[in-house]
Amino acid sequence: MSDKFEEKIKDYRTAPFDARFPNTNQTRNCYQNYLACPKTFPGLMTVFRREKKVEILQILEITFDNREHIYSIFDKMEGQEKQITGHLLFSVGTAVIGSLQFGYNTGVINAPEEKLRSFFNQTWVQRYNEPISPGMGTTIWSTTVAIFTLGGMVGSFGVGVMANRFGRRRSMFLVNILAVIGGLLMGCSTICSSYEMVIAGRLVIGLFCGLFTGLTPMYVGEVSPTSLRGAFSTLHQLGVVVGILIAQIFGLEVLLGSAKLWPLLLALTVAPAVLQCTILLPFCSESPRFLLINLKQEEQARNALVRLRGTEDVDKDLQEMKEESAKMAMEKKVTILKLLRSSTYRKPLLIAVILQLSQQLSGINAVFYYSTGIFSSAGVKQPIYATIGAGTVNTVFTIVSLFLVEKAGRRTLHLLGLSGMVISAVVLTFSLVLKHIPAMSYVAILAVMLFVAAFELGPGPIPWFIAAELFSQGPRPAAMAVAGCCNWTANFLVGISFPKLVETCGPWVFLIFTGFLIIFFIFTFIKVPETKGKTFEEISHEFGIAEPPENIFAQDPGAILNLIPREATSPTGRRAGNRMNRPSSNDY
Repeated sequence: MSDKFEEKIKDYRTAPFDARFPNTNQTRNCYQNYLACPKTFPGLMTVFRREKKVEILQILEITFDNREHIYSIFDKMEGQEKQITGHLLFSVGTAVIGSLQFGYNTGVINAPEEKLRSFFNQTWVQRYNEPISPGMGTTIWSTTVAIFTLGGMVGSFGVGVMANRFGRRRSMFLVNILAVIGGLLMGCSTICSSYEMVIAGRLVIGLFCGLFTGLTPMYVGEVSPTSLRGAFSTLHQLGVVVGILIAQIFGLEVLLGSAKLWPLLLALTVAPAVLQCTILLPFCSESPRFLLINLKQEEQARNALVRLRGTEDVDKDLQEMKEESAKMAMEKKVTILKLLRSSTYRKPLLIAVILQLSQQLSGINAVFYYSTGIFSSAGVKQPIYATIGAGTVNTVFTIVSLFLVEKAGRRTLHLLGLSGMVISAVVLTFSLVLKHIPAMSYVAILAVMLFVAAFELGPGPIPWFIAAELFSQGPRPAAMAVAGCCNWTANFLVGISFPKLVETCGPWVFLIFTGFLIIFFIFTFIKVPETKGKTFEEISHEFGIAEPPENIFAQDPGAILNLIPREATSPTGRRAGNRMNRPSSNDY
């Protein structure tokens, strides 16, 4: 913010305002609160940039004779700042069940590893009357783990096609069929004495998770108000980490991690899928943006917005969507191929991809996939409980991020998280190198906890929804597909390469991730813009993809009168006299 603008605000907060409106503490306090809050009225700020706040107040002071008019406008601004309704929370919460499924199926395979290997051996003996060789046993196990990420890679590419063809809500309904199929395949594997059913089930579940990691952030971002989009989008990551924690707890041998119950542990993914698609999703609203922009169903979009916002006054949301739809009509359909070839989308796509890589190449999956081994190497006697402790920290700091993302901003939290992970990775490395010192086991646990906490502040939640924020309705599904595929590919590469890297580098392996983290920090600092509180149109404009929002007040300052409620009139029930008319140029 410029010094000149700061001086204007300072002047308006003191004598000049008091001179115009003496003895009006209520109006003065309301005015000061407005200056302190840059985004209290998203609709107004869409057409009038933050730097124009003083100009708005100048118009207000000149235009309105009755001070209560100003107060009523500020009331309206404050009333529209937070648009949380029960139906909005219900719709977002229902969508986030898909995120919980992703987290659960990511973490569930680790606890019953020995039981699964034993099952593979028993099946092999039944078929071939000899024990499975160590090499073949490792190959089958590695395939069981890795095929989940391969399924995710393939599934993520289908996000755009499904979201555009069937809509966001119906796509989530259809995708749940895959969860039921995959869960039943794994659950029935012991009955059929087939380890191939476990592998096939993991592949199908991977396809399911790959689709949902694109659909959930897309749906949540499109139904959320601009002022709350970041906070609600963080719920996707919260669902993921809660799913991981549930899998870690249920995987304990005293619960479902035993030799008899592990098929139920893997098949449990069927329950939330059935709950979501048969009971919850039918009562959720379809994305208003999809209804209006893709299907041209304005009335249905209005009805969905009214339910989600809890108010009949949704004209500004509709207008923003109409403007975006008009721009889309002048463009050709954006496919994945066009997205990759177009120079227009190159910068936002690069940012979306690099941020996804910053999540996976940070080393977080290495920590979670092999946390039990890390704690064992550090000398911890019961590593499984330390791993559950890390999962708890994971969940707690995702909740912290939920409350910080709309205050601190996406870019700031991402930088803070990356820097914290760099420090934690270095500490973890040296705690593993010096594990012969008894106290180092506690340092290793602390380092893992700090690493996880820093991850959930920024690199955990932000890459999932920033791809949806960086693109308008047209290219958004294709962008989500590309970014999601990059995430799953990096996930796969880390899972495959980490054991070999540990074998080669030993405890120094986390310094490799430290190098990646530093690169991602520099990239974020230089290239990533702040998207907090901005509409999709404003964000597109930053990349030169859209025209800037028109400043309607520059040509017609009196247009601000349209924002006044009709009941906000003078004591006689009419607008005040001549001063209520549009101000002339001499008034300025």
